Amino acid sequence: MDQHVSGPVKHASGEPPREMTLMGWRRERGDASLSEVHRSIAVRKTGPNWRKALAFFGPGYLVAVGYMDPGNWATSLAGGSRFGYALLFVVLLSNIMAVILQSLCARLGIATGRDLAQACRDAYPNWVAWPLWFLAEIAICATDLAEVIGTAIGLNLLFGIPLEIGVVITALDVFLVLYLQNKGFRRVEALIITLLGVIAVCFVIQIVMANPVWGGVIRGFAPTTNLFTNPDMLYLALGIIGATVMPHNLYLHSGIVQTRDYGETEEEKRSAIRYATLDSTIALTFALAINASILILAAASFNATGHTNVEELGDAHTLLSPLLGSAIAPSLFAIALLCCGLNSTVTATMAGQIVMEGFLHIRLVPWLRRLITRVIAIVPAAVITVLYGESGTAKLLIFSQVILSLQLPFAVIPLVMFTANRAKMGTFVASRWITVLAAITAAIIVVLNMKLLFDFVMGYGAG
Repeated sequence: MDQHVSGPVKHASGEPPREMTLMGWRRERGDASLSEVHRSIAVRKTGPNWRKALAFFGPGYLVAVGYMDPGNWATSLAGGSRFGYALLFVVLLSNIMAVILQSLCARLGIATGRDLAQACRDAYPNWVAWPLWFLAEIAICATDLAEVIGTAIGLNLLFGIPLEIGVVITALDVFLVLYLQNKGFRRVEALIITLLGVIAVCFVIQIVMANPVWGGVIRGFAPTTNLFTNPDMLYLALGIIGATVMPHNLYLHSGIVQTRDYGETEEEKRSAIRYATLDSTIALTFALAINASILILAAASFNATGHTNVEELGDAHTLLSPLLGSAIAPSLFAIALLCCGLNSTVTATMAGQIVMEGFLHIRLVPWLRRLITRVIAIVPAAVITVLYGESGTAKLLIFSQVILSLQLPFAVIPLVMFTANRAKMGTFVASRWITVLAAITAAIIVVLNMKLLFDFVMGYGAG
């Protein structure tokens, strides 16, 4: 673990002066997060506020991808098919938690010039930082594993490509990210936003076909007492919340907000924090709409017709055509899943870069760094697929979510502690009420994830 950087920090490069880098930290930051695109997107210093806000439009949508990845689809499908619209309130609650935590990520990155991985490295002694790095790498691999499987299932449903071949094909996105990032970070954001638009269109069409009971949808966003009296409903609610906030998103957001050249003055940073938080809040509201759409589609298509045990992605795809009376419905479902998987693999790969560089200060050539991250996920996915087929990948998907549950507290707790520390954040320290809400959110997520892990080990759970 690097104790110091090899040379002085240059103020002319847009970096804070050297005396500021050690304010409340054990070490200097060193190289910037994602240095090849660091401060590469200009921010207008003058002009109307909406023009300034547009410069920050983008990172939030990369973060939103993690809140609608294939790992979340199963819980939303199961919740909608089993309990109709009742768990929409849980989807809303989990989204509010996400908004709070991601706002802290933007604040940390902009105020300190450090992503979460760098902050952990620079704040803690090696005997703490190294285990945090190891756990973060495990979480990145687990995230990548879920995305690889989801993409492979999407390719299988849409084109009939065998799962094991689909798993290997997902490696190609490594080179797509490299190509787009060399063209500019805005190209990466454009790809992600375009695929999100395709996902939205697919679900709008499917929901129109399903013709849900809109009164039931509205009532579903209100709390229900059944949540505490029905063990199966509570279990699925825990699953939705526990799988929503992903560790890699916290590292990712704190890094990619620094792609904006927002300046170094206090006012410029305050403005950047405000616009970055607005961007992520709007993007996560979009993620809420997508997650709610999955649950609404499952409620209107499956629960309303007596199919109350639909949890597998393949089962949902098969049932949509006869239930909705249209051959296009399952194709739209598969297209949305494929776009979701592609988006998620791109952002998980970038998060892997931030974690490796941030914790270890190791800088590999981009294609090699991304290939290593992807191979670690592809090998187990390919082996399980060849040996056990679709049922094996489904179990592997569940296992990946359990791993994420284990690691999440080790990302959330440092984030809340850093942003509440005036010695580290200076005048940008999070307000007391935000810190209290974030601490409550962290406590809820930790408790629910531990419960999910306990139930997994003990073999409990719905169904």
